[in-house]
Amino acid sequence: MPVNNVPPSPSTVLGRQLGDELRKLREAAGLTTAQAADSLDCTKGKISRIENGRVAVRLPDLTAMLHAYQAQDAALSDRLTTLARKANRRRREGWWHQYGSVLGDTYRDYIEMESICDTIKTFQALLIPGLLQTPEYGRAVTVASRSWETAEQIDQFVQVRIARQERLTSEDPLELWAVLAEGVLRQQVGGPAVMHDQLEHLASITELPNVTVQVLPFARGAHSSMVGPYLLLSFPRVSALDLVLTENPTGNIWMEQASEVAHYRKLFGDARTSALAPTESLGLIRRIAKEHRQ
Repeated sequence: MPVNNVPPSPSTVLGRQLGDELRKLREAAGLTTAQAADSLDCTKGKISRIENGRVAVRLPDLTAMLHAYQAQDAALSDRLTTLARKANRRRREGWWHQYGSVLGDTYRDYIEMESICDTIKTFQALLIPGLLQTPEYGRAVTVASRSWETAEQIDQFVQVRIARQERLTSEDPLELWAVLAEGVLRQQVGGPAVMHDQLEHLASITELPNVTVQVLPFARGAHSSMVGPYLLLSFPRVSALDLVLTENPTGNIWMEQASEVAHYRKLFGDARTSALAPTESLGLIRRIAKEHRQ
C-alpha cells in the first residue's frame, strides 16, 4: 500500500462516535451550531469539527457542551467522558506510532481504522491483501515499490504488515472478505518459490472462520470492479460511519459520504457474485500454487 500523504485523512472513528452523540444532544436542546458556539464562546467551525470527529475534544470543552445542552445525566456524562479519553488516546498511543519513520499519514490512519473496525471487504486486482501476505511476499512488494532507501526501513515496513495480521486471530477477530482477480495469483511476486508459499498460506488461512477469499477468474470477462482496488471498512454499532479506501499508484483516498460508500458496496456485491464460490476459489488457489512450484 503506498504511503503518500493524501488529504483528507479520515477522522478517528471513536471521535466521530463522540461527535455524533454531541450533535444529537445539541439538536435535542434546540440549538444551532452558531448558538452552541455562542454558549461555549468559540467559533461555529469548532463545533462542526468536534461533531465531525476532526479534532480531539478536551474534557473541559466536553463538560461545557454537556452543560450548554442541559445534559445532566451522570451516566451519560461518564460514558461520553470515557469515550473522549479513549478517542484522544487512540490518536497518540497506537502501536503503529513506533513505526512513524516509515509510515505516511494515510497509512497510519488506515492502520488505526483497521484496529477498531469489525469487518473489511476488499477487491484486489494486483496484490495479495496485506493482512494475508507472507513476510517474503510482503518484502518483495516493499522492495519493488522503491519507497524506502535502507534495509532497516524495509524491515520495519514488513514488521508493520505482520503486526497488522494479529487482528485476524485476536480474541475479537476482524472479519475479512477478499475478492482477488486471478492475475493476483499468477503474478510472480518474489519468484516462483515465494509465490508457491504465499498461495499455500492463502489457502490455509481461509480455514479461519472469519476469513473468506474468492477468486474472480479471467474467464468472467469485464466487471465493474475493474476501476481498481478498494477496501470497505465497517465498524461495530455505527454502520453510518463506514469508510472506503481506494488505492492508486500516487496515493490513497478515503471516502466517507454515504452515497460513495453505497456505490462501493454495490461494486463489491457485483465482484462477489461474479467470482468463484469460496470452495471453488480454494481449489484454484491450490492448483496455481502447484504451478508456481514447478
